[in-house]
Amino acid sequence: MTSFDANTLRALGDVQEVSIRTQRHPRSAVVIWVVVAEGDVFVRSFRGTNGRWYRDLAAGGPATLEFGGRQLAVQAMPANDKDAALRASRAYLTKYGASSYAQATVRPDLLATTLRLEPR
Repeated sequence: MTSFDANTLRALGDVQEVSIRTQRHPRSAVVIWVVVAEGDVFVRSFRGTNGRWYRDLAAGGPATLEFGGRQLAVQAMPANDKDAALRASRAYLTKYGASSYAQATVRPDLLATTLRLEPR
């Protein structure tokens, strides 16, 4: 598994929102939350499997994250193991706990939409 460099991990950990563009839908960016937990970068679909960007990534397609004037080429891997989903949930609550959406993001029915991002 390839990981992001320390500066990228720090930037992703600090940024509140990123835009994601999938290869399948390159013209329309979607704003999502991203978290870093123990050196892993995670995203989760707030809309569950109905999220278009999630379906594109879950099907194996590449994407680009946009934040702070940067474009970051990524690919996604399902975070199927319970430990990864729980680490991501803790990171979501830590980073976004002040938001009314934070609790909704860690609902048990959404854990299966947790994806681990890697550079491509």
